[in-house]
Amino acid sequence: MQTQLLQKPDFGMLKVTFEAAGEQMLVEASAMVAMDSGVQMKTQLQGGLLAAAKRKMLGGESLFQNTYTATAPMQRLYLAPAPEGDVEQTMVDGVTPVFLSSGAFMACASSVTMDTRWEGARGFFSGAGLALLRAQGQGPLFFSSYGGIHAVDVTHGYIVDTSHIVGFQGGLQYRVQKLGGLKSLFLSGEGLVCHFTGQGRLWLSTRNPGALASFLAPFRPRKSN
Repeated sequence: MQTQLLQKPDFGMLKVTFEAAGEQMLVEASAMVAMDSGVQMKTQLQGGLLAAAKRKMLGGESLFQNTYTATAPMQRLYLAPAPEGDVEQTMVDGVTPVFLSSGAFMACASSVTMDTRWEGARGFFSGAGLALLRAQGQGPLFFSSYGGIHAVDVTHGYIVDTSHIVGFQGGLQYRVQKLGGLKSLFLSGEGLVCHFTGQGRLWLSTRNPGALASFLAPFRPRKSN
C-alpha cells in the first residue's frame, strides 16, 4: 500500500492507496473521512474481549476497531483524528516496539499488533496514561496529537513536559520527576516532567489540550446570582 500525509501540521489527514486486493488497514473508530465505495469495513473487538477492554480502560482507545479491506487495486481510504492537529507515521521494524500515549493511536497495517503495557503510578503522573499502547510486528503505524508533532532522536538524556508526550521507541526508558525544587513546582508554571534515557526516537506535541483549557477558562461566561 501507499500512504501520504496531507494538510500537515494543523489539520492532518492520512491518504491510503491500496495497491492490491486484500490489503488491510486497522483503524481507530470514527477516524474514517472518506473512501472508495469498493473498500469493505468490518468492525470487531481487536484481539478479543479482554484485550479490547484493556485497551479501552487503560489505553484510552475505543473498544471496537475497524478493519478496512481493499477489493481491487488503487482503492483509496482517507483517515483523520478527532482533535485538530497533526498526524505522523513510523515503521515498526519487527524488533523494537513503539509506545504511544493514551489516545494517540490512529491506524496501522494489519501486520502490526497493538496491546497495552501497564505503567502504574509512573503512568498516572507521566500524563501518558496508566498504560501505554504498544505496537509490535512489522509495518506502518500512524498516530496523532493535538498540535504539531515534533520528532527528537535521543542519544543521551532528554526532558519533556508530561503533557506533551505522544510516543517513543522501545529503546528509551523514562522516569517522572519534578523540574527544580518544590518552589519551582508550584510557582514556575512547570510541573512534572519525564526524563528519558537510552537511545531512540521520541515524538512530542507542540500543544496540549490542558493548557488550552486553562487559557480559555477566564473567558467562559459565569453564572450571575
